[in-house]
Amino acid sequence: MDIQKLRKEYHKNICDNLLVIRKNSSKNDYPNNADGNSKISVKIAWGILNRLSTKFIYGNISGQKAGSVFEQLTKEFLEKSFDLLQHIRPGNWSYSLNRSISEFDQYRDLASIDEIIKNNKELASSLGQDYLISPDIVIGRKPISDIEINRIKKIIDDNNPFVKFTPLREDNIPSSISILHASISCKWTLRSDRGQNARTEALNLIRNRKGHLPHIVAVTAEPTPTRIASLALGTGDIDCVYHFALHEMIDTLHEINDESQLDMLNILLEGRRLRDISDLPFDLAI
Repeated sequence: MDIQKLRKEYHKNICDNLLVIRKNSSKNDYPNNADGNSKISVKIAWGILNRLSTKFIYGNISGQKAGSVFEQLTKEFLEKSFDLLQHIRPGNWSYSLNRSISEFDQYRDLASIDEIIKNNKELASSLGQDYLISPDIVIGRKPISDIEINRIKKIIDDNNPFVKFTPLREDNIPSSISILHASISCKWTLRSDRGQNARTEALNLIRNRKGHLPHIVAVTAEPTPTRIASLALGTGDIDCVYHFALHEMIDTLHEINDESQLDMLNILLEGRRLRDISDLPFDLAI
């Protein structure tokens, strides 16, 4: 299966399990990734949905459930699509939901700090515990055994005093510890400051790491570029924001021809702050 087919399968799963139409007695019905009080949001959301499916499901899904389903479906897409790139980015990869960063090599010291703080109220009030986060989706890479390292030719000798600290070598770190390769925040919609915790998590990952910085990205189904901009604009924290159906959103915006939304879309695209979900597995291979 190629990336185009996986993207189509991803959209079908979203339309079948998540993207439902909410009935509105006072206004027109609208897809549940739209803001029912915003005409432009509803118009763009309908345009995207019409390009993804011809079968609409009416219903209501709570915000918490919508977020969980979005995380699960996005994880499944990434697992299948990134696997296609094993020849480009080989490795033994793991994909998890809501797993603490303290379980990965760059952040394993945080578990010890957390234990100390739990038993010291003064430290807890001073330092807080916001640093011990569990991102929506994490991708880890398992360390490599010496057998695998030496598979083609002898690179490491057991009697050699070198290569004793890198976490890529299995013998150097505690068992079952992986290296955090990517932290992915999933936002079904972006309302008010809902996306700002993704920035907080990103800064946390940057400040508290010991070693390689993982990819830090966000995935959203928010239909309006002006709201996506609240998360995507700026640099220094999140690598990039990925839209679940960017090409369908672009076509919709050109059809609607809303000047303010098109202007913001162009800023995000030309500034390389917004990409399609199909770009994400390739970016993770960098």
